[in-house]
Amino acid sequence: MPLYRDEAIVLRTQKLGEADRIVTLLSRGRGRIRCVARGVRKTTSRIGARLEPFSHVDVQLYEGKSLDTVSQVESLAAYGAVLSGDYSRWTSGTAMLETAERLTPEEREPAVQQYALLVSGLRSLTANEHDGGLILDSYLLRSLAVAGWSPSFDGCARCSAPGPHRAFSVQSGGMVCADCRPPSSAAPAPATVELLCALLSGDWPVADSSDQRHRREASGLVAAFLQWHLERGLRSLPLVDRTISADHVWMGA
Repeated sequence: MPLYRDEAIVLRTQKLGEADRIVTLLSRGRGRIRCVARGVRKTTSRIGARLEPFSHVDVQLYEGKSLDTVSQVESLAAYGAVLSGDYSRWTSGTAMLETAERLTPEEREPAVQQYALLVSGLRSLTANEHDGGLILDSYLLRSLAVAGWSPSFDGCARCSAPGPHRAFSVQSGGMVCADCRPPSSAAPAPATVELLCALLSGDWPVADSSDQRHRREASGLVAAFLQWHLERGLRSLPLVDRTISADHVWMGA
């Protein structure tokens, strides 16, 4: 069987038989991979702990017809060990893993940008660089943009009329003008729209200085936009703890 090596993030694991696991990976070169890790549930396994969700690994696999088989694993970063001590960041990270899996529907199809986004997001979560909810919402918006569903926060998503506009329509793809506004549109505060723009573009000074009520409103719009394009919601998203860490409360006027 062909042998290959790749870097990957462990997205999910499932029990198989008495001692094995099926492991879902998002790899740099081959996109999403489902593989079998033999004997990793035995207490004597040397690689079982390296194949847990959130693990960043260098993995060697044998290519199979349906499932590949893990041969060797080297740990590059154990993000789960850090995130497990903070419920808010753990739940945010779990939602990121599920999103990455859902936005890479085809197995063994390269998804380099999705992989890079996930690694960057997990690194930012574990480094405590910004509020966990902001990191999650930024990741969700960017991953949707990579998948071809970038929301419009400036011009009208329907007719491209220059903004700013006051209405947000999930089904239309973002902010819409008064003439294009569907009856079901939301009317977010201007500061919420500014925050959404900052999260999509990576303008962290603006995002970090945002008010909590605008973060809550932005999170609701991001979740609705994500659910619309995935056609069903993430199981992990309702569990996300949106409590803002005291380390990231803006102390401005």
